[in-house]
Amino acid sequence: MRSAFVTTLALFGAVKAAVQGFDVSHWQSSVNFAAAYSSGARFVIIKATESNNYIDPKFSTYYTAATNAGFIRGGYHFAHPGETTGAVQANYFIAHGGGWSGDGITLPGMLDLESSSSSQCWGLSTTAMVAWIKAFSDRYHTVTGRYPMLYTNPSWWIACTGNSNAFVNTNPLVLARYASAPGTIPGGWPYQTIWQNSDSYTYGGDSDIFNGAMANLVKLATG
Repeated sequence: MRSAFVTTLALFGAVKAAVQGFDVSHWQSSVNFAAAYSSGARFVIIKATESNNYIDPKFSTYYTAATNAGFIRGGYHFAHPGETTGAVQANYFIAHGGGWSGDGITLPGMLDLESSSSSQCWGLSTTAMVAWIKAFSDRYHTVTGRYPMLYTNPSWWIACTGNSNAFVNTNPLVLARYASAPGTIPGGWPYQTIWQNSDSYTYGGDSDIFNGAMANLVKLATG
């Protein structure tokens, strides 16, 4: 039986459309969700948690505002690999807003994988990092029935996972690259599901481009 994500890959590969979205956290003191929706944006990813001891203070407010404005929305978790296990951080994320439901307006959670202020790879080997991500991903899937989206940039993925292709058939890629095109896709993914193309979006946060038509975005949310 084909996995839901493999089926989704086939759908995305056939389309050329795109849907504007954005992501936000407490670093944005105010976000104009209504204006963003009016401008054509249709999805929002909101920071929910970090490590296993931090809840973003704006998450609840922004999640409610995004819902009221009509957005497809979801949460993201800023990973601290190596501090606690992937499963522990997945549980924390799910318990504090990062879960998924098949209501058609909730995206699977996103795992934010990037450097800390002091260490690119959080002190882990490439093998240990892949194992940590897999533990998070598997736990999220066990609890919610969906695999999380993985947010990363090519240099981090190559340096910290050895350019692993272990997640190609399960986890949608959210690619961070601030440029005029997505460029080379790491990790064996044939393309990105979402492209974070700018760290400055008119109505708040970072600009995200969904790689597909609105029907495909709804499919991602529905599962």
